Amino acid sequence: MREILGRRRKLLFRRGGRSALLGAALHCATEWQWPVLPGVGIRPAGRQPAGARLGLGERTGRRCSCPDPDCVVPGAHPFDPGLLAATTDARMVRWWWANRPDAPIVLATGGRAPCAVSLPAVAGARALAALDHFGVRLGPVVATPTRWSLLVSPYDLAELGELLHSQDWVPSSLRFHGEGGYLVLPPSQIGAGRVRWERPPASPKLSTPFEQGGPPPSAAPWLPKVATIVDALVMASTSTPDGGSRLAY
Repeated sequence: MREILGRRRKLLFRRGGRSALLGAALHCATEWQWPVLPGVGIRPAGRQPAGARLGLGERTGRRCSCPDPDCVVPGAHPFDPGLLAATTDARMVRWWWANRPDAPIVLATGGRAPCAVSLPAVAGARALAALDHFGVRLGPVVATPTRWSLLVSPYDLAELGELLHSQDWVPSSLRFHGEGGYLVLPPSQIGAGRVRWERPPASPKLSTPFEQGGPPPSAAPWLPKVATIVDALVMASTSTPDGGSRLAY
């Protein structure tokens, strides 16, 4: 009897986790109008060799579901469907996650959707501390065990190029997720671990025109401009040992 009850609890927990992914994907797509699609995901953890279980060898981490056996961003990228399929259509989102309930949520960045700048987790923590110290208002921040990503308002290549040209040096550990890019959103699970909000999205403040009878503001979270944060991110990445240049998401 206890075994049956335990199985039921595990099933309910799994259903709850899957519902959380679908709910988050629908919220991003319909409430915030952020185009999303399911990520490739990771393979279930297989049985470990006896030596690894005894501590005599390295443990095999979760591997990507894509065909590349050496994928460096396991689970954290689109594959099928491709990035161009990203949508805000609720019916499509429901169909995707009904068929792949454990799939990570991938945001297609750029265009009218948010862009992002990502950096190693240690550098990200330093950058947020510096920005907080100077009273800079931040938008949502996505965190994995290895990298933090700061969401910003959409930018184009010309704007980004001017900002980076003014820097003495830009560490290779900084990555810019603009038009044609993507970012995995919470509460996804990828090869690097759980994706979470280090700074959760905040509702936009009501604007004065709306209070005076104008059109209502967008429901999407407020986002800062990339120009307000890029200096702090470059400085934090530069001061981090080895720059965190290893490719990891």
